[in-house]
Amino acid sequence: MRVLPSVTLVVLAVTLSACSGPGPAPGSPSGAASGATASSGTTASSDTTASSVPASDHAEPTGKATDLPAPPQRTPVPAASGPATAAPATASPAPPAPGATAHTDPGAVDVVVNKRRPLTPLDYAPADLRRPAVATPTGFDLLRPDAATAVEEMFAAAAADGVGLAMVSGYRSFADQESTYAYWVGQYGGAAGADTVSARPGYSEHQTGLAFDVAQADGACTLVRCFQDTPAGQWTAAHAADFGFILRYPFGFHEITGFSAESWHFRYVGRDVSLAMKAAGTQTLEEHFGLPPAPSY
Repeated sequence: MRVLPSVTLVVLAVTLSACSGPGPAPGSPSGAASGATASSGTTASSDTTASSVPASDHAEPTGKATDLPAPPQRTPVPAASGPATAAPATASPAPPAPGATAHTDPGAVDVVVNKRRPLTPLDYAPADLRRPAVATPTGFDLLRPDAATAVEEMFAAAAADGVGLAMVSGYRSFADQESTYAYWVGQYGGAAGADTVSARPGYSEHQTGLAFDVAQADGACTLVRCFQDTPAGQWTAAHAADFGFILRYPFGFHEITGFSAESWHFRYVGRDVSLAMKAAGTQTLEEHFGLPPAPSY
């Protein structure tokens, strides 16, 4: 498949992110844009060579703090004091919390992955992956077949409208995500900082093979906030739902999704869901499926 030199240079220049590029300097009070929990292919897919510097899942390559700070880490509520009271022998088991088991099948197109909903099993890998026949300047070019076909259709429609698109990140394996996350733990000196810019292994949408990051063919604003103002960013925001995609991490919804805005991170959910969300004006999968927010682990 054809590689676009201009995008390649840009992607290499920003040094890999979650979508691509390093995150803010360790110790920065606010995280970089997040949303990808999964976002750029900074680690190689199963049949590619891993990069020497892992990318953040949800960090802006500029390294600058954004106007949307990463959501704070939440402290678990302590258990109630005093001895526990045994339930009566005839008591029925407590029902699972609403949404606890819904949308958890990692092989289903409606699976929801976030900081409170890991993949099961954590090292899940799709049974089948393929490269969509579109411009893929990096080696992170695999998707599930249904998502790959939808990408091909969307990119062809964009080209017909005079907008050139490129795919810069698709599937990342559990092992890829381990390397990425470990890199950011080292950069920040612990998990608290790493969690603001990278998904933990087993919690990344990219591991499902249903998520990808899009760029403009000429490389403008690749994997940074200004992408939303480019022709590619505006076209995909307006038309992605027609092909079964949603913008997974919209601006202003970080307390629900757990990550700051990423205007380049799209998730395949199928046309039924994407068009229903568009018609209702619903911005997140959590809201659409009636699931609880996931601001932190």
